[in-house]
Amino acid sequence: MSRRALRRLRGEQRGQQEPGLGELGPAAGPESGQQRPEGAERGRSGVSNRFELITSEEPEDDLPSKEERAVTRLKEHNVAERNDEESVPEETEADGQRNGEEAERPDQTVTQLQPVLSSKPRKKKKKRKTKKASAGETLEDNDLEDIDSLLEKIEDANGILQETQSGVIADSRPLLYIEHRNLNPENELKRYFGARAVLGDQRPRQRQRQYVRSTWLTVPKNTWPRYSKTGIAMQLVETRRGVQYFTFEHHREYQQVQFKFLDAVESMDPNNIVLLLQMNPYHVDSLLQLSDVCRMQEDQEMARDLIERVLYSLECAFHPVFSLTSGSCRLDYRRPENRAFFLALFKHLMFLEKRGCPRTALEFCKLILSLDPENDPLCVLLMIDFLSLRAREYTFLTRMFQEWESHRNLSQLPNFAFSVPLAYFFLSQQEERSELELSQARERAARLIQLALIMFPSVLMPLLDHCSVQPDARVASHSFFGLNAQISQPPALNQLTSLYVGRTHSLWKDPAVMAWLETNVHEVLRMVDTRDPLVEESELKRKMRYQSAPRNIYRHVILSEMKEATAALPLEVTSQPVMGFDPLPPLDSIISYTRPERTNHPSNESTLSLFFRSLLPNFNLQGDVRHDGDDEAGAGQDLNQGVNRLMAAMRDMLANIQFQEPPRDDNPEGDGDWD
Repeated sequence: MSRRALRRLRGEQRGQQEPGLGELGPAAGPESGQQRPEGAERGRSGVSNRFELITSEEPEDDLPSKEERAVTRLKEHNVAERNDEESVPEETEADGQRNGEEAERPDQTVTQLQPVLSSKPRKKKKKRKTKKASAGETLEDNDLEDIDSLLEKIEDANGILQETQSGVIADSRPLLYIEHRNLNPENELKRYFGARAVLGDQRPRQRQRQYVRSTWLTVPKNTWPRYSKTGIAMQLVETRRGVQYFTFEHHREYQQVQFKFLDAVESMDPNNIVLLLQMNPYHVDSLLQLSDVCRMQEDQEMARDLIERVLYSLECAFHPVFSLTSGSCRLDYRRPENRAFFLALFKHLMFLEKRGCPRTALEFCKLILSLDPENDPLCVLLMIDFLSLRAREYTFLTRMFQEWESHRNLSQLPNFAFSVPLAYFFLSQQEERSELELSQARERAARLIQLALIMFPSVLMPLLDHCSVQPDARVASHSFFGLNAQISQPPALNQLTSLYVGRTHSLWKDPAVMAWLETNVHEVLRMVDTRDPLVEESELKRKMRYQSAPRNIYRHVILSEMKEATAALPLEVTSQPVMGFDPLPPLDSIISYTRPERTNHPSNESTLSLFFRSLLPNFNLQGDVRHDGDDEAGAGQDLNQGVNRLMAAMRDMLANIQFQEPPRDDNPEGDGDWD
């Protein structure tokens, strides 16, 4: 027990004494004054604490007696833990304060003085303990607070809402701003079903997992192989006008695996890809190709799991400066190394949409568009309107149309021409908006849907057919929306309209939407009957434009797998083989490394050599081709080497042959056929 702890115990012991029981009093002052030098000498002898010299000058009235010291020693073990927590400055200050008060008021009794002196340090301790406890509780509350609420507060502080002249509230953040919390489908599912229903069974397993790297695009699973460096890296190519251009790079080891993958694809056997993945579990092209195989075999869960492994592998190779949320990072689709990231994001958002997470799928769609907004290699503009309507992000869709219409001509795409007025119609049905906003939304919806029906009349009848709605006699008999409108349109426009109708027809089945559409259809027929100049102008635009679709639209149709749009693909697209890891590569691709050519010369090989090559693909009777002119000198040596290879191949083949025993019959003497 330390001396300052004993001093503290002495003060408490003196504070517990009852008035009148102590032998000390005002009359004892002279006696104590006579004994002070002796006590001082005893205190100074053997002093180990310099602060003890201050307390040693106290009158003997303040010193405990031998009986009190004995009682104190008996109680030391009960209060040792509490006394050790007290700090040295606090005790020294308390002792000094007590000595000062005793010097100022010597006439007071000890029994009256001690409770006052002992209460002050106790109050300080209580306050400090309360502060510590409250600080600990605050930290615990902050740790247990949901991360979604924190991100919402940050986004509310950063994203300032501004009111435009039209009265519509607009967000000041960039159009393609990505929110990290919207990249996780579990956050969207928790809003629908609750956190307990979504994460109830996953929490214990996540705590047991080790060596997990935090990622935004996907969450690694316990069933995945342990991640190691795959040989993929990302490099910063250049920075222009505040935009950073990145590219993935394949190291030499990864290139060798890529060559093996191409050989496995040419073999047309998925088992070869499986064997390759066993040796290289995070080879991205193998995962993409095998995902398509699993999806064709109706194994959707495995197909989605393989795509998530691709995203995890590529995100682990990100450059430290590469940002998913800034919208200023670009990837060039012309480089084959970058295509896997585009394709994995697209296929992942398709799985998310089918899973019932349209808001998360919209965020991934914005991410793909932000990687190359000018070229849009996967043409996600053909589906971003559908995802916005599914996620009820009507303000985002209308804002995108207003900002991009001037330089991208979004109204010339059937999906934007019909989806934007539908978004305005849904905005006009929201009661929390002001009457001015509702009236403006209704007017814009009516005007834009009429322009869409005039520009693309071939959309109406297939749309009503998919919605199982029978048009009235006037619409069915009118030639403007009849069969002639579908036959006379160019093939490229037929692909766009078929894609839109097949994808978004479910959004038009609402009775209120159908009533609104019917009213505007009759208004369009009135304009057609009165020979409005806009009708003739739109017809000329349809004939001049949409002669042939660009390659990115064909790529989007192939990846979307919409039956209505796939049937309208031209012959030059359907006749060539389409690989899942690289569908319709760009014609102006930037190749960083090439696959080495095989040195096969089948014209010089004999029939026997071709036979053994069919059994053993690595067999080569001719050996390496000589490039020198000394053919006669090496003819005998080549013949000997060829014979040796042939004999080695024969021994290898015979060693691997296994004979099966014939099935035993009940009649051992009878002749049975072997299998």
